Amino acid sequence: MVTTNKNIDITEVRKLLGEVHDPEVPVLTILDLGIVRDIRVEGGLEIVITPTYSGCPAMDMIRQQIVTTLDQHGYGQVKVTTVLSPAWTTEWMSQEGKDKLKAYGIAPPNPLQQVCQIRPFHREEAVQCPHCGSYHTSLISEFGSTACKSLYKCMDCKEPFDYFKCH
Repeated sequence: MVTTNKNIDITEVRKLLGEVHDPEVPVLTILDLGIVRDIRVEGGLEIVITPTYSGCPAMDMIRQQIVTTLDQHGYGQVKVTTVLSPAWTTEWMSQEGKDKLKAYGIAPPNPLQQVCQIRPFHREEAVQCPHCGSYHTSLISEFGSTACKSLYKCMDCKEPFDYFKCH
């Protein structure tokens, strides 16, 4: 069924978009990530998204999931538009999304950019371990399981963990 502008319920569309999960971090929805920039109804339903990184490999799957989810609920002819400007920032993530990351074992982005107290002249960011809460952590690699994450290790509980990079 193809809808017309007068049949588009923005509240319902937003709720449905909240069911679309990031394929790389499945605990997060695209609303948690803040990549949904706009929902437009002029001339048909259009969802405007911004990738977390310009080369994010998950964007094709996210686009398809948006179209499929909305189509399954009667919103045919959905246009998904990708915009790169302004560039996505972790400030667009919801607090609920950051809380979900931590509960999932991924350190959420740290907007405070705290300086490590262990080595005060070393400008490495102090990242809190999502497992034990310690800030006694160390960067292992700038790249974790995906390009948007770094790999850290907690020096207290000895567990490795991903950190969702702040940008």
